[in-house]
Amino acid sequence: MTRRRVAQRLAPRLAQLAALFTFAACTGESTPATDATTPLSTAALETPVSPPASAFAGTESCASCHAEQSSAWRASTHGNAGGIPGSRSNNVRVIAPFNGAPIRFADATVIPRQNAGRYEFVVQREGERDTSYAVTGVIGGGHMQGGGTQGFVTNWMDGSVRFLPFDWSKDSRTWFCNTGTRTNAGWQPVTRSMRLADCGDWPPMRILGDEPRFSNCQSCHGSNISVRFDDTKKQWRTDIASFAVNCESCHGPAARHVQLMKQGSTSADIGLVALATLSKDESVATCMGCHALKTRLTSGYTPGAQLTDFYSVALSQLGDTPFTPDGRTRTFAYQEGHYASDCYRNGGMTCASCHDPHSQGYRTVTGEPIPGRVDDRQCTSCHASKRENVSLHTKHPAKSTGSNCVSCHMPYEQQHELGRAIRYGRSDHTIAIPRAALDSSLGLVGSCRSCHATMSVQELEAQTRRWWGTLKPHEPAVAGILAARGNSDVATATSQLLHPTSRNAMAQVAGMAEWLDRFAQPRMESVPATLEAQLTQLADSPDLDVQALALATLHYTRGHDRGVRRTLEQHLEQAPRQSALRRRWAMVLGGLGDAAREAGNTAAAVAAYRAALQVIPNAAPLLVNLGLAHAAVGDMPSALSAYRASLQSDPRQPLAEVNVGVALEQGGDLEGARGAYERAISLDPTLALPYLNIGTTLLRSERAAEARPWLEQALARDPGLATAHFQLALVFVQSGELAKAEQSVKRSLALDAANGEAVKLLEALREARR
Repeated sequence: MTRRRVAQRLAPRLAQLAALFTFAACTGESTPATDATTPLSTAALETPVSPPASAFAGTESCASCHAEQSSAWRASTHGNAGGIPGSRSNNVRVIAPFNGAPIRFADATVIPRQNAGRYEFVVQREGERDTSYAVTGVIGGGHMQGGGTQGFVTNWMDGSVRFLPFDWSKDSRTWFCNTGTRTNAGWQPVTRSMRLADCGDWPPMRILGDEPRFSNCQSCHGSNISVRFDDTKKQWRTDIASFAVNCESCHGPAARHVQLMKQGSTSADIGLVALATLSKDESVATCMGCHALKTRLTSGYTPGAQLTDFYSVALSQLGDTPFTPDGRTRTFAYQEGHYASDCYRNGGMTCASCHDPHSQGYRTVTGEPIPGRVDDRQCTSCHASKRENVSLHTKHPAKSTGSNCVSCHMPYEQQHELGRAIRYGRSDHTIAIPRAALDSSLGLVGSCRSCHATMSVQELEAQTRRWWGTLKPHEPAVAGILAARGNSDVATATSQLLHPTSRNAMAQVAGMAEWLDRFAQPRMESVPATLEAQLTQLADSPDLDVQALALATLHYTRGHDRGVRRTLEQHLEQAPRQSALRRRWAMVLGGLGDAAREAGNTAAAVAAYRAALQVIPNAAPLLVNLGLAHAAVGDMPSALSAYRASLQSDPRQPLAEVNVGVALEQGGDLEGARGAYERAISLDPTLALPYLNIGTTLLRSERAAEARPWLEQALARDPGLATAHFQLALVFVQSGELAKAEQSVKRSLALDAANGEAVKLLEALREARR
């Protein structure tokens, strides 16, 4: 039977299915949003200062004068954090086996191999050509005691550098992938029962560098990483000084320092900030640029800039609650538990109090080197009284593991979001007191059960009480959050969650974040009597994140009240760093809008976005999200108005043009929609969505032959678009290319197994083949 006759016999079945198929245009992603009526401030936002590329001298310029520090750094985990495999100038030890032994998935075989000195992964799938991905960078070297891994990146066709989904676990000696965005099973070893598309980073989509257009890991896996769109070449440009963490990552730009030293300058100005002279907060912030979860406020950060102008650390707690009330890691985090530690809040502990910044070895508070993390001197150099009779304090034999300070106060805890299949434990930097019952109630293993796994929580808690009696109470802000669990009375919970006099900024943010999540509504008429006073007092905090969250909460819930409005205006007028405060404030409100929009509460979303636009009028990303909120309920005129206002504020937004096209198309203006999609392509030809939407429009108009090249162009830019694979399958059906149609619909289902229309089409195609 000819291909045409098969297609003709299949036509009635496909006609029935066609009524079920949807050809919805895809909207562009966006970043947090709002809308303006009467602005709280009309002052222009200041652009934070960041050192230019010319200010950096490179690591090699440091070695001639600082030989000892340079040598220590080269042997350290920072010096060996990554590199280019096979490169003499920036080599790295590859611990994963690139020996040709296959990594077998259910639907693919991946060959890690070396080919003419080049490391690569070759992906083989039935009925498809082999595809090779060159490894252009190695991330990590399995250095960490709690579980070491190594990952790999490749140069992508659009100029970005993307993570490959094939990672190696040194401890498990196995290949694994992160299933987070697909099956949500965490990190899983690759097995024959796992599909390639179960890996969340397949096809490669997560980039190296901090660009919100893409899923990304910010700019921590290397030095001085920048990603920007080149308007001349019409593609992305990624610059990476090194895959290692180099000197200037911590010390900042050194070109001026090098110049002054070469000139023999004897001035007190050495052209570089001496890190040893920094305050406690400044010193910790130097490390938290990479060792903390961060929320991006604006673009352009490079080492040497003020971190808090570009990022917020504490506000990463909003929405996701990555930490427990006392600051320990609940999902996945880094070392920002340090901020919740009593040793930091009420003492002088910085990262360098325990870690040598050059060798990454351990040391005492006075700088004396010690062999490793289990040497108690890193703690007893401050807590001298615990040194005299160790067993009196620990209740364990002096030379036992149970008497090591870190065993009880800094235990390794598996990162919960990653699951337990691949070992990846990280030390608890809150330096908490062991509390077996509390730890268990928070979903943590805790230090007691990590050693005494056969004992019940009740037994461990009872033993703790027998040995130490009543434990030190939590700081009030932490105790309040714990007490508020399960409390539905808003007045009582308000007094428990809001603590203006606390010195624990992380807990203050956590408490306000929980209040927002559980109780906040726009324009609340009835609120607890103490709410406004407590939030106003919190807005006077010296911490920018606490200030911003308090003001945003007041604004969202009571911003319609004239007295509250005056309070908000006064705080902006008096703020010494108004721009940094406004960015945080608007980000909180935009996040509330996003959460409400995702929950289908359009009225609350619009209210939050409009409030945020009162803080930063005409903010382009906020206007886009406001448009999406209107579009979600079919209010296309309002959506178009918001999108166009966004483009007026910033004309170089291809995703906003995509959203304009979708709104016009849904209003029946196909010609106008096509124009918007083409404007998006002219702004950024690497963006897949406008190609997809043009192809979708043509397919809906029964112009399948014309749709095909547009859909193929979309997939060339983003092979992870399940919708594009599905619609290309429909194109092939209409042209009678049923084998290609079946292959395309299988690709679609591999990426989106829940697409019922694709399932029906595949069944129909298989029926025709039979």
